[in-house]
Amino acid sequence: MLRIAVPNKGSLSEPSAAMLREAGYRTRRDPKELIVTDAENGVELFYLRPRDIAVYVGSGTVDCGITGRDLLLDSGSAAVEVLGLGFGASTFRYAARPGTASALVDIAGHRVATSYQGLVEKHLADHGIQAEVVRLDGAVETAITLGVADVIADVVETGATLRSQGLEVFGEPILRSEAVLVRREGSEETAQVEVLRRRLLGVITARHYVMLDYDVPAALVDAACAITPGLESPTVSNLQNRDWCAVRAMVPRSGTNAVMDELYDLGARAILVTDITACRL
Repeated sequence: MLRIAVPNKGSLSEPSAAMLREAGYRTRRDPKELIVTDAENGVELFYLRPRDIAVYVGSGTVDCGITGRDLLLDSGSAAVEVLGLGFGASTFRYAARPGTASALVDIAGHRVATSYQGLVEKHLADHGIQAEVVRLDGAVETAITLGVADVIADVVETGATLRSQGLEVFGEPILRSEAVLVRREGSEETAQVEVLRRRLLGVITARHYVMLDYDVPAALVDAACAITPGLESPTVSNLQNRDWCAVRAMVPRSGTNAVMDELYDLGARAILVTDITACRL
């Protein structure tokens, strides 16, 4: 059986479970369940702390798992990213009191507080910056106020929490993170891992695309297909009335209305938009 590690709590937990369910896997019904066996799909789901998942995958204890890119890089484990999953987005930035730092070089010789010691130490080393990294568990926004550090490195969303502590971000982002599927570095990607990857990719595709069906004059098929090229190419079928063709293509969800307007202007009719619940690529 394929052993998959899944976040047991936190912001990645429910979105991970939802994606696996959409991909056709059985997930837990009780939050207290630690292991779920899905015999039909040949997988076992292990619910683990998000911060530990990359470590378990890197050691080979489980075959693959879902965690944050930030947690993967911070762990230093022998696990590698297989696929970005499109949820759990976050941005890591440096922050300090206004006027004390404006660029990465200003960190040199100072103390940096963070919950992601490995990630920050690597980022500083990659840029040739020598600084003391102070590891803190939990919120780090008060570290400067309490005199623990001169700079902090943390997740920044709106920046409101930082501003409330009299801090502002500076420099380029350390990392743009999201949920990712990971497997052990150097391990052969098995057929089961490939099935999982393709199923998850199908869910991602279904979330970002809709299916568009429409009729168009046969003489305008090429122009219509240029508007709706699909992922690879649209499906074109002849109708009983040979002057018309039926076209089916996937189009980006965010631009559906604009595409429909273009098709109407071109002369297309009977345009139907259908949500894709799952897409097997």
